Amino acid sequence: MTDERYHQPVLLREIIGYFAPLGGVVVDATVGGGGHAAALLQESPDLFLVGIDQDPEALAAAAVRLKSFEGRYRLIRSNFSDLPRILQEIGLDEVRGVYADLGVSSHQLDTGTRGFSIRHEGPLDMRMDPDGSSNTAASVIDNNSVRELADILYYNGEIRSSIRMAKAMKTARRRGALTNTRDLAELCAATLPRKGRIHPATQVFQALRIAVNDEFGALDRLLGFGADVLVSGGLLGVISFHSLEDRRVKQAFRAGRTAGTWEILTPRPLVPDPQEEHDNPRSRSAKLRVARRAS
Repeated sequence: MTDERYHQPVLLREIIGYFAPLGGVVVDATVGGGGHAAALLQESPDLFLVGIDQDPEALAAAAVRLKSFEGRYRLIRSNFSDLPRILQEIGLDEVRGVYADLGVSSHQLDTGTRGFSIRHEGPLDMRMDPDGSSNTAASVIDNNSVRELADILYYNGEIRSSIRMAKAMKTARRRGALTNTRDLAELCAATLPRKGRIHPATQVFQALRIAVNDEFGALDRLLGFGADVLVSGGLLGVISFHSLEDRRVKQAFRAGRTAGTWEILTPRPLVPDPQEEHDNPRSRSAKLRVARRAS
């Protein structure tokens, strides 16, 4: 499977602009199909890339995409929240850059059996690592009370009618009427108001996926140890796709600036230009923030 079929990388020119000049060791913390990684290796002959991903299908696609750069990269199946351990185990301590693309890949969205998409019927799964934790979207619904589930929907998806939606989900599960992603999408459409062109299920799926994969916890850990794994002057970049992620990145960089740890290189996040939005509609909500380790 080629990278183009797996996933079209967003803000590619911007990632190249910041990270290609670094040379040395750069970590792609969410390597996906290898689009960003291949572009950086092509642009910078002095760069060695460590690519991390939880998804074995992503790593397989990346291996195909990066084949021509043999000897200049290493792919590792893991969560980027384990980055300090990973770097220690492979003996790399002079990391000049780390970047992470927090989006769900096009391949994951378009593969119904993964359970990420509101458009394709599949199991209530949503695990980034399909062989990892037994925690799935179904178990999140089943193992939390109405109040706990409502909190997940509200804090992870900013769903105002979270209690009503949580009650509807619990009731549907008890009746055996909520067994797959199509059931969930239809239940959301019947329970929540529609906001313009956005399907009511979009934020519900987001909220459950974040809970299943502990995405906020992983991001907070990356932002917490980011400076520690970088050399002085090293860069940390994060591409986020919704306000909850972007807010965490912005606040962590600002706190680091106050503490003298980070120099913020993007006072405002970089976003796709009109041409990229036209060519890749899924890029529209992407935002990139970059900071340099100051000490």
